[in-house]
Amino acid sequence: MKRQSNTIRTFINRNVERHMVREYLLRETERAGFGGLEFNRTPEGTKVTLSAEQVGRVIGRRGKVIHELQYRLKSDFKLENPRLEVNEIEEPRLNAQVMASRLASSLERGWFFRRAGHSTAQNIMDAGARGCLIILSGKISGPRHRVQKFQQGHIKFCGETALQFMDEGFSTAVKKLGTVGCTVRIMRPGVKLPHEIDIIERVDSGLAPIEEVSMLEIPEEREEAAPVAAEESSVDADEVIDSVVEKMADLEAASETEAAEEVTEETEEDSTEDSAEEASEEASEEATDAASDDSPADSAEESKEGE
Repeated sequence: MKRQSNTIRTFINRNVERHMVREYLLRETERAGFGGLEFNRTPEGTKVTLSAEQVGRVIGRRGKVIHELQYRLKSDFKLENPRLEVNEIEEPRLNAQVMASRLASSLERGWFFRRAGHSTAQNIMDAGARGCLIILSGKISGPRHRVQKFQQGHIKFCGETALQFMDEGFSTAVKKLGTVGCTVRIMRPGVKLPHEIDIIERVDSGLAPIEEVSMLEIPEEREEAAPVAAEESSVDADEVIDSVVEKMADLEAASETEAAEEVTEETEEDSTEDSAEEASEEASEEATDAASDDSPADSAEESKEGE
C-alpha cells in the first residue's frame, strides 16, 4: 500500500511541476504568441517543445533568451537535463491558446466584450475550424459577475469526442472593474466524428460488381446438381402458378354464383310484393262494387216504408 501511494504521489508531483513550468513559460513568452507545451521523457532527459507564433522572440539574439529559459527550468523547477525546443505555429487562428491571449489583450485595450467575442469567433471560423466556443466570465459590463458565451459551428461539450477533437485555451484579462476569464475551445478542421459514415462503392473497395458476382462459374462439385435443382425449381414454379390460377378461377366462379343468387332472391321478393299489391287492389274493388249494389236496395225499402 505504501509503494502504491508513493507511485501516485510521484505522478502528482510530476504533473504539478509541468503545470508550473507551463505557467512560467506562458508568462515569459506571452508577447511571442505562446501556443502550448509538450513534454517528452527521453533517456537523455526531459524534452520540452514550445509552440509559438513568433519564434524569433523566443530564441532571441544568438539564442540568448532560449538559453536563459532552459537554465531557469533546470535550476528553479529541478527538471532532469531539460532541452527546450521551439516550433512555429502554422495557423495561429486555429490555436486555442493564441486566440484566448488575443481576446484577453483586446478586452484590456478597451474593446466591448460583444465585439471582441464575435470577431474572435468569426476569425476562427474563417480559418477553417469546424466549430468554436468562447466563454467570458467575470465582471464584464458591470459590478456583478456574469457569463457570456459565443458559439459557432459544431462543438462537443463532453465525452471522449470532446477530449479528442477539441482544443482549449485560457487567458485572463485584467480590467478596472476586475479580472475576466477568457476560455476558447476550437474543434479542429477535418475532424471526422463517430456518427459520420462514408459508404464506399464495391469497385473502390476492390470487390467485383454485383452483376459479375451473379455470373460467376459454378464449382465442379455442383455442376451436376445445378441443372436438377434448376428443373425442380422451374417445375415447382409452374405448379405454384397453376394452383394460383385455379384458386383465382374458383373464387371468380363462387363470386358469380353468389351474385346470381342475390339477383334471383331480389326478383322473387319483387314478384311477391307485386302479387300482394294486386290482391289488395282487387279486394278493395270488390268491396266498392258490393257497397254500390247494396245502396239502391236500401233506398227502395226506405221508400216502401214511407208509403
